[in-house]
Amino acid sequence: MTAPKSTLAYRAIADNVQRVVRGKPEVVRYAVAAMLAEGHLLVEDVPGLGKTTLARCLARSIGGTWSRIQFTPDLLPGDVTGVTVYHQKTERFEFHPGGVFANVVLADEINRGTPKTQSALLEVMSERRVTVDSTAHDVPHPFLVVATQNPIEMEGTYRLPEAQLDRFLMRLSVGYPDLAAEVLVVMSDAARVSPDGLEPVIGVADLRDAITEVRGSHIAPAICEYAVRIAAATREHSAVRWGASPRGSIALVRAAQALAATDGRLFVTPDDIKAVAEPVLAHRIVLTPDAELNQKQPAEVVAEVLGSVAAPLTAG
Repeated sequence: MTAPKSTLAYRAIADNVQRVVRGKPEVVRYAVAAMLAEGHLLVEDVPGLGKTTLARCLARSIGGTWSRIQFTPDLLPGDVTGVTVYHQKTERFEFHPGGVFANVVLADEINRGTPKTQSALLEVMSERRVTVDSTAHDVPHPFLVVATQNPIEMEGTYRLPEAQLDRFLMRLSVGYPDLAAEVLVVMSDAARVSPDGLEPVIGVADLRDAITEVRGSHIAPAICEYAVRIAAATREHSAVRWGASPRGSIALVRAAQALAATDGRLFVTPDDIKAVAEPVLAHRIVLTPDAELNQKQPAEVVAEVLGSVAAPLTAG
């Protein structure tokens, strides 16, 4: 039996990325799942763990256009969205597109940009268009932002506002490799294996078809309700000041659909919802001051919520 298009797309992209990103198959799986859900991905971790390498590998595996925006304190909103310039020769205003006009946008070290520049991404991440001088400009489809950031306590960074965090489908952490994986990483570097050597393995049209197939995969009403109950439970948790919004419920379902496709299925099970709950919901949770003082982590809240909300017995 032929595998679904979305599953074949996942395998092609994941295999390509893992030629460079060694020893992190689950991180790669979730990252590609985010792409199949046409959701934006935030990769957060300390420097040197391959965040940018992962993002570059994802971008280079797609046959469409991609751009890289290096966020710095002096980056301007117009550098991100584009600007309207008056040309004396033609006596006309012309729009010059910014870095977001690509299928895959790598927003590197996004939290080094100022809040004003970060906010330039809000509209395009939500609506896939930018408005400059009252004129709307659509970005290419599919459109994905893959952002990296260092932890907020690192010097010279600005905390991402909740409104922007909420626009990311998933937040992933690469984590330190084990000994065997780190040896492979060092050997790959010695052999000069890098994202620049990767060739696209899937075209834009094929990626669109895979995204459409994922969005059309079956999810039973009981499982949809299960996702909503989980998101709602984060709002009622005693350690939470603000929980996941309905956008979080939607993200939970979309991510679960994509994760099912990576497993060769076009239907969602309760286990898919559970598997994506932490990367989808943890960054949408704002803890109470007392919980922060007691060093409670949003991931712990998600785990407690999963333990308290009963899962449906069937995926049908």
